[in-house]
Amino acid sequence: MIRPLSRTSLVLDIVGAFVLFAVLVPTSLAFYAPGNLSTTVPEAVGIGGLVVAAVLQCGAVAIGRLAPGIALAVAWAGALVQMAAGLGPLPINVAILGVLYAAAAWGTTRVFWAGLVSSFVGGVIAATYITFSNDQFVGVGISSTVASFVLIAFMSILALGSPWLGGFGWRMVLRWRVSREAQTRAELATAEEQERVRIARDMHDVVAHSLAVIVAQSDGARYAAASSPEVAVEALGTISQTARSALSDVRMLLTQLRHRQGDGPQPTIADLEQLFAQVRQAGVEPRVTVDPMPPGEPPGAIQLAVYRILQEALTNAIRHGSGGAVDIRLAWLPDRVEVEVRNAVAVAQVVGAPGGHGLVGMRERAQLVGGSLRAERTGDEFVVHAALPIGATQPSEGRA
Repeated sequence: MIRPLSRTSLVLDIVGAFVLFAVLVPTSLAFYAPGNLSTTVPEAVGIGGLVVAAVLQCGAVAIGRLAPGIALAVAWAGALVQMAAGLGPLPINVAILGVLYAAAAWGTTRVFWAGLVSSFVGGVIAATYITFSNDQFVGVGISSTVASFVLIAFMSILALGSPWLGGFGWRMVLRWRVSREAQTRAELATAEEQERVRIARDMHDVVAHSLAVIVAQSDGARYAAASSPEVAVEALGTISQTARSALSDVRMLLTQLRHRQGDGPQPTIADLEQLFAQVRQAGVEPRVTVDPMPPGEPPGAIQLAVYRILQEALTNAIRHGSGGAVDIRLAWLPDRVEVEVRNAVAVAQVVGAPGGHGLVGMRERAQLVGGSLRAERTGDEFVVHAALPIGATQPSEGRA
C-alpha cells in the first residue's frame, strides 16, 4: 500500500500538489463562473463541490508515488464528488492524469491494472455524464446522440489512457534499470569468483610443487645426516635453492594480483629444464621424449599451460608415486600439443582423488586454452594426458 520514498521526494510531491491546487482551483472557478456551475444544483453547492473535488484530486497527486493505490481511490472519490455537484470536466481534472501516471509507473500489479481499467471506465462514465446530464442533447436524434457519446468516450479514454501509457513506459525503464543492476552485480560476482579460482590455482601451482620438493629433500637429508653428511649438505642446498625459487614465484604472483594477470613474466617451455632439475633433486628421474618438436613459437598461453600441467603432474609423482622414473611425452603436432605423464604408484596408493586441487587445476588449465585433460590410474601407473590446441604458430627465426 505504501512504498518507501525519500523525504525529499515526498516534500516535492506535496509542494507540487499545493502549486497545482493553487493554479487549477481559480482557473476552474473562472471557467465555471457563478451562474454557470449547474442548472439543477445551487451555486454554493457547486462551488463547494469544486473545492472538495480539487482537494481530493490534488491530494491524490501528493501521495501518488508514496501510495499509488490509495491515490487512485482518492482520485475516484474526487471525481464522484465533482459529478455529484453537477460539474462537468474542469481544469482540476489535470490532477487525475498525474494519478493515473503514478499508478502505472509505481503501483503494484493490481494497482497497475486498476489504473488501466480506471482509464477505460472513467472515460465511459465521463462520456455518459457529459452526454446525458443537463439535457444537453435533448431534441437531437438517437444517431446523433450515440455518435456524440462514442466520440466523447473515445476522446475521454484517450485523454485518460495517455498518461497511463506514459507511466507504463517509465515502469519499463525502471525494470530495465533493476535488471541491468542485477546483471552487473551478477557479472561482478562471477568475475570475483573467477579471480578467486585463478588465485587458488596459481597459488597451488606455485607453492605445492616447491613444497613437495622441499619435503622430499628434507626427508632425504634427515635420513642421510648420520651416515653421509655430504649428502645432507647437498640436500640442504637444494632445499635453499627451491625455497628461493618458490619465494620468487610467490612475489611474481603477488605482483600479478596487484595489477593484471598478464603483467610480469610467465613460465614458458624454456623453463622446463629447470623444472626437471628440481624433480631430479627430489629423487625422481624424468625421462622426457619430445616428438615431434615444436614447428615454431607456440602461443604464450599454451606454453604456460604445458608448464603448469607438467609441474602439477610431476608434483603428484613426487608425492604419490613409488619413486623411480617418470615418463614424459610431448608431441607438438601442427594443430595441437599432446602432453602425457606416466609414473608408477604403489598398489595401495590412491592417487589424484576427485576432490584434489591439483587435478582440478590441471583440467582448468587445459580448458582455459580450449583443450581437454584426462587423469586416471591404469594398472600400477597413473597417467595424465592433455591435448591443447595451438592453431597457427610463428617461425622461431622471427624471435629477437
